[in-house]
Amino acid sequence: MSRKAGRMASEFSMTPAVSVIVVTYQWPAALDRVLSSLARQEDPPLEVIVADDGSGPETLDVVRSWQSLASFPLHHVWQADEGFRAAGARNRAVARASGDYLLFLDGDCLAFPDFIACHRMLAEPGWFLAGNRLLMNQALSARVLDGKVEPAGWNLSHWLGARFRGEVNRLLPLLRLGDANWRKRRARKWQGARSCNLGVWKDDFLQVNGFDESYQGWGHEDADLVVRLMARGCLRKDAHYAVPVLHLWHREHSRGLEPENVKRLEDALAGQRDPVAERGVSQYLDDGVEIDG
Repeated sequence: MSRKAGRMASEFSMTPAVSVIVVTYQWPAALDRVLSSLARQEDPPLEVIVADDGSGPETLDVVRSWQSLASFPLHHVWQADEGFRAAGARNRAVARASGDYLLFLDGDCLAFPDFIACHRMLAEPGWFLAGNRLLMNQALSARVLDGKVEPAGWNLSHWLGARFRGEVNRLLPLLRLGDANWRKRRARKWQGARSCNLGVWKDDFLQVNGFDESYQGWGHEDADLVVRLMARGCLRKDAHYAVPVLHLWHREHSRGLEPENVKRLEDALAGQRDPVAERGVSQYLDDGVEIDG
């Protein structure tokens, strides 16, 4: 751990055991880069669980290759490919998580080496952590996927050059600021909290029965989760300027079912839906969900 991250972590006495949940679907090259970034963490996780939404054998090959390389347990939880069902994939993974703190990361988002250390530093009972991301353009993403560049290790001059060339959309998320009261100024703001970079205590996640699997297709299941967490008294703490992730470019997912998901979210915001998901993580807690590794 870096001296700065270690100093910040010492300011908070509770050090959670972290389970990282990485959701993926049919993009093994991106997953390989994500797992590589997690293998280089200054403060390793208790475990990493790949939440697979129905990928083919190439994804399992990537997981198995990293199982022999990573310094932490790496598991693979798979569900059948029946369309975009990220909520179910994440719930299945959480059901097999051993940690008391869950870090959700998308399979197209690379972590900086201090990602887990800084999440641990900011973690606080009664609060979930909403991080942010930098978007890489198509050209830079291609070079990352080919293993030609490792932006997570760049110095300031590299980042300034990338911004000048339009390879990234912004630089402010790269700032590293410590814990402070301003991180709680948006305690009830659900907008912008995304499951591509989200930290939640497992007990709080279970209290709302995890992700709501009535959300099918792309969109808003993460907003729904944080709205329900807030309804049960777990509030937002900003992890901006501490734990950014690097988002690989890809074409947009189909949004054909988004209107139905928006309606569900609106009902949740209006208090017309129970904060506890009717179909969530509880259905897997006593089941024999298959894990490879």
